Amino acid sequence: MADAGAPALVPVLENHRFDEAALAGHLRGRLPGFDGPVTIRQFQGGQSNPTFHVATPAGDYVLRKKPPGKLLPSAHAVEREYRAMQALAGSGVPVPRVRLLCEDESIIGTSFFVMDHVPGRIFADRVMKEGTPAERAAVYADLARVLAALHKVDWQAAGLADFGRPDRYMERQVARWTRQWEAVKVEEMPAMDRLAEWLPRHLPAGEETAIAHGDYRLGNVILHPTEPRIVAVLDWELATLGHPLADLGYACLTYHMAPGPSGVTGLAGTDFAGTGIPDQAAFVRTYCAAAGRPEPEGLDVFVVFSMFRLASIVAGVWRRALDGNAADPRAIGYRERYRGMAETAWGIAQRLDPGG
Repeated sequence: MADAGAPALVPVLENHRFDEAALAGHLRGRLPGFDGPVTIRQFQGGQSNPTFHVATPAGDYVLRKKPPGKLLPSAHAVEREYRAMQALAGSGVPVPRVRLLCEDESIIGTSFFVMDHVPGRIFADRVMKEGTPAERAAVYADLARVLAALHKVDWQAAGLADFGRPDRYMERQVARWTRQWEAVKVEEMPAMDRLAEWLPRHLPAGEETAIAHGDYRLGNVILHPTEPRIVAVLDWELATLGHPLADLGYACLTYHMAPGPSGVTGLAGTDFAGTGIPDQAAFVRTYCAAAGRPEPEGLDVFVVFSMFRLASIVAGVWRRALDGNAADPRAIGYRERYRGMAETAWGIAQRLDPGG
C-alpha cells in the first residue's frame, strides 16, 4: 500500500492564481519558515475549496481558500473548516494542526486558512481498491471507528455549542439543500423535484445531536504512509451540529451507487467475499459498536437525504464549471453524476414508500 495514494501536485491553475508575494508577506512573522523561498503548488482534484501545498525552508503547510467568483451564501466555508479542526485538536478524531485563519480578502482575494501538512495517502475514490483484503478491512474498520469517535465528542465541551442549531436538523437540512438545488438549477430534473417534495414527509422521528462532518468518506481522509489507518480527517466545510445518522447514511452511499468511473465508483451489486470490504450491514455494525449505540432502524431515509444533498452539491459543481470557476476542469462532466444520483435516490425512496 505504500506506493499508491500520494497526492498529485500541479502548478497553480490559471483561474486560481493569487498574489503569492502578498501571501508570504502576510504569513512572515506569523508562521515559521516564511523568511526564505516559498514554493506553492495546487493539489489536483477536489471540487470544493482550492487547496495548495506550501513548501518553506522550515517545513510544509497546506492552504485552503474559497474559490474565485460569485459564491452561494454559506458555501465554501473555510472559516467553519478552521473552527472545526481547531475544536477537535487533541480529541479521538485525527485532524491536521491548524495555524491561522485570514478573513481579510485583500491579501489573496478570498478568505483562507493554513494548516500543517500531514504526510500520507489520499484515495479520491469512494471505494478502497488498493492493498490486500486485510489492509482494506483495516481501513474500513478505521473509517467506522473514527466516525464514531467524532460523534462521541462532547460538542459543548469542545466549544461548539453555537456551531449549529441542535433542533430540527433534518427538517432544516432538507429545506437548505432544496434551496441549493433551486439556486443552481439550469435544467429540468424531475427526480430532484420529487425528492424535495418526498423528504419532508418522511423525516425520521426523534432528535440526536453530534458534530456532523457532512462529507465523511474515504476520499476525505489521509491514510498513514504505509499503514492501513487514518492519520487525518479533511474537508470540514459542511461540518455542523447535526444528526449522527445523517453522517452514517452519507458514509453508506457507496453501497447504493453502481460501479462507475473513478471518483464515483460504487459497490451496488458487489460480491464482497474475499475483498476485505465490509457490506453495509457489517460497516454499520462496526460503527455502532464503536459508538456504543444499537443498530439503527430506518437508515435508508438518511441515505436518500444524503444522496439528494450530494446531488445538489454536484449540480452546483457542474454549474460552477459552466461558469468557469470549478476547482477541477473535469467538473464539466458532472451533469450525468448529479442526475444519476437523483435517479438512484428516487428509486430508493419509491422502494421505501411505493405510494410516494
